[in-house]
Amino acid sequence: MGLDAFSLDGRVAVVTGGSRGIGEEIAVAMAEAGADVAPVARSEDALEATADRIESTGQNAAPYRIDVTDDAAIEAMFEDIEASLGTVDVLVNNAGTNPFYGDARKLDIETWQKILEVNVSGAFYCAQEFGRRVDTGCVINVASVGGVVALPYQLPYTASKHAMVGMTKGLAVEWAPDIRVNALAPGYVKTEFTAGVRENQDIHDDILETIPADRFADPEEIANIAVYLASDAAAYVTGETHVADGGMAAE
Repeated sequence: MGLDAFSLDGRVAVVTGGSRGIGEEIAVAMAEAGADVAPVARSEDALEATADRIESTGQNAAPYRIDVTDDAAIEAMFEDIEASLGTVDVLVNNAGTNPFYGDARKLDIETWQKILEVNVSGAFYCAQEFGRRVDTGCVINVASVGGVVALPYQLPYTASKHAMVGMTKGLAVEWAPDIRVNALAPGYVKTEFTAGVRENQDIHDDILETIPADRFADPEEIANIAVYLASDAAAYVTGETHVADGGMAAE
C-alpha cells in the first residue's frame, strides 16, 4: 500500500464539534489528506473559520450548524451535506461537553443528563443515521482517556466516555465488515476545552504528574491519528480504542 494507504482522496467526512479544538484540527487534517469535509457545530462564526481553513487546502467545505442532541435534525443534516459534497464516507463524533468538576455528591441531575445527552446520545444519533445511509464507511468516536480510566472529580464525563467506548465496540461488531467503528481516546490536549485546568497552576502540575510524557498534547497530534483511522491503512482495525494520552493509562 505505501503512503497512499493514508490518503483520503475522493472521500467525504463529517466532523461534529468541528469548529474548534480537536474537531477543527481533525477537519483540517482530513482535508489535507484529500477529503471534502463538513464541519458541524453550534457556532456559525467559528464554523466559517474552520471552513476557510479546509478550503485553503484545495478541498471543499460544507459547514453545518446543528445541535447534535436534536435527533430529528440529524437526518436533514446528512441530506444537506450529501447534496453539497456527496455520500458521506467518514463520520467523526467529536462534539462533547464537560461542565462539571467536583465531588459527585454535589452533582445535579440536570448536569448529569446534559453531559450524557451530548457526549453519548448525540454521537449515537449521528452514527445511527450514518449507518442507515452507507454501504461502507468509517465511524470515529472521539472518546477520552477518561473512557478507559477514571478521571477524578469528573464522574459524568468519565461515565459518558466509557459509554462511548462501549458503543464503539457494539456498533463495530454489528456493522462489520462493511462499516468500521473505532474510538480515539485523547488524554489532556492544549485546547479551549482544557484552558481552565491549564491556567490553574496547581491543577496543571497535578495533572502533569500523571502523564509520563510530561506535557499536554497538541491537537494536531490527535488529528493525525484520526486520519489514520479513517484511511485504508487502518482497513483491518475496528472495534478498537486508540489511546493517545502520553502514557497516562499505562500507570
